[in-house]
Amino acid sequence: MSDLPRKAVTRTAKLAALPLGFAGRATWGLGKRIVGESAEIVGRELQQRTAEQLFKVLGELKGGAMKFGQALSVFESALPEEVAGPYRAALTKLQDAAPPMPTRTMHSVLAAQLGEGWSELFLEFDDKPAAAASIGQVHRAVWHDGREVAVKVQYPGAGEALLSDLNQLSRFARLLGPLIPGMDVKPLISELRDRVSEELDYSLEAQAQQTHAEEFADDPDVVVPAVVHQCDQILVTEWMDGVPLSEVIADGTDAQRDRAGQLLSRFLFSGPARTGLLHADPHPGNFRLLPGGPGGEDDWRLGVLDFGTVDRLPGGLPDPIGESLRMTLEGEAEGVYELLRREGFVKSSIELDPDAVLDYLLPIIEPARAEEFTFTRGWMRSQAARIADIRSPAHQLGKQLNLPPAYLLIHRVTLSTIGVLCQLGATVRLREELEEWLPGFLPEDVEESEEPEESVAEA
Repeated sequence: MSDLPRKAVTRTAKLAALPLGFAGRATWGLGKRIVGESAEIVGRELQQRTAEQLFKVLGELKGGAMKFGQALSVFESALPEEVAGPYRAALTKLQDAAPPMPTRTMHSVLAAQLGEGWSELFLEFDDKPAAAASIGQVHRAVWHDGREVAVKVQYPGAGEALLSDLNQLSRFARLLGPLIPGMDVKPLISELRDRVSEELDYSLEAQAQQTHAEEFADDPDVVVPAVVHQCDQILVTEWMDGVPLSEVIADGTDAQRDRAGQLLSRFLFSGPARTGLLHADPHPGNFRLLPGGPGGEDDWRLGVLDFGTVDRLPGGLPDPIGESLRMTLEGEAEGVYELLRREGFVKSSIELDPDAVLDYLLPIIEPARAEEFTFTRGWMRSQAARIADIRSPAHQLGKQLNLPPAYLLIHRVTLSTIGVLCQLGATVRLREELEEWLPGFLPEDVEESEEPEESVAEA
């Protein structure tokens, strides 16, 4: 037995107990209000108790529960410090670990996928998993040609557990609203559910990873392990050491934090431009810092793992993202408003004040204005609170905006990456990356002037 569902009934019972606990705490909160405690204090206590139960249950399960927990964990920066502080360690653990499946089960999957003589493909194979994630676990091994490799083995029944968990979570998504201020959890769960079949298909993951590995093969800043072998439930890639980003967040030096943040930003915007693919699972467990950057052994490169979820963007990130960002920074309220309406962010049935839309956007894009910007949990919390406060004009306007399906995954990945940058507390030259990689961010005349002129021989 794989233990992925410990048993389906047990998993369902654990998840089903969550809304009952939330309801019980709401009643407890009402009682506290009746005896005179302030709404703010009671709200914080409710949020803290909800977080405690949610992360405890998610941390015990794999499948969709863990996938949701990983997606949610990058928004930890938006939580009030008194809520986030006690659970930061639990969240970090959720990003990077899960109970392993039994060795016998893992061997049976290897035999079914690679043949009864599977062990002959390896010079060495460590039965103890080096990492465990939502749908599979990774083992360190040595391939028959001597290369150190990572062997990802998919949990039996992973697909069913993933869908079951996400369906169950979606039923009480609205109860999780207070956990992450300013964020609607239900679309996040729906989008994760839509990506299940893609993530279970290791052939798609292998293609996406190999495309990145080839494109970044000679890159001084970014390292992507090459694919060695792939079949239905097994993916073998080159092994990559390094310092996990979760460790950098917990104990990294300022130099490591800033370098990780800069390279994470560069990868976010350069990846689609160079490969036509957006790495869509940017939680800290999927990144490493490796020595040997452009400045030598004391410099750092960014290692990137797990290409199970990608957004296919053949032309790179859509031009309207860069255009709207540039026009917002330039204060072109009417132009931004018309572009957002054209792209479907403002529905045709709604009329908004262009200046109010500009005021809503400007604080969010503050990191793109300065030459360098320090991302902090405090800044993230202030943005979340501004949008979550029902008395705020930003909250009222935000409710009237729409997120077109084509932008949903891009939006989530961008928000998640910003969440990781805030966890790092990194100082980043974001504008530099936008000017280099984001289509539409520079005016057309500037982009054209930067194109290399043809030589006399070519002419």
